Amino acid sequence: MPNEDELLRLGDEAQALLSADVFDKTVNDLVNQAFQAFCNSKPEDQDARERAFHHYRALVDIVQTLQQRVTVKDEIVAKLKTKANNKQEDS
Repeated sequence: MPNEDELLRLGDEAQALLSADVFDKTVNDLVNQAFQAFCNSKPEDQDARERAFHHYRALVDIVQTLQQRVTVKDEIVAKLKTKANNKQEDS
């Protein structure tokens, strides 16, 4: 399991990636492609719809994982700030 420093680094990197316009545009383009593939599939082509759905779910999972890393980082930062504030009050 990663330590706090590693979690902070992963959160920073995830936040940078999520805020990059090229990442956002790429994910949105891929989501639109998956949606179009789903919508344009023939009624009898269940495999094509399932592939499109799994493609979409994989994209969602990637974004959610990155968002979770940012949330973990934010929670660690908040905890560290609280500890620092408590130390100041104790001094």
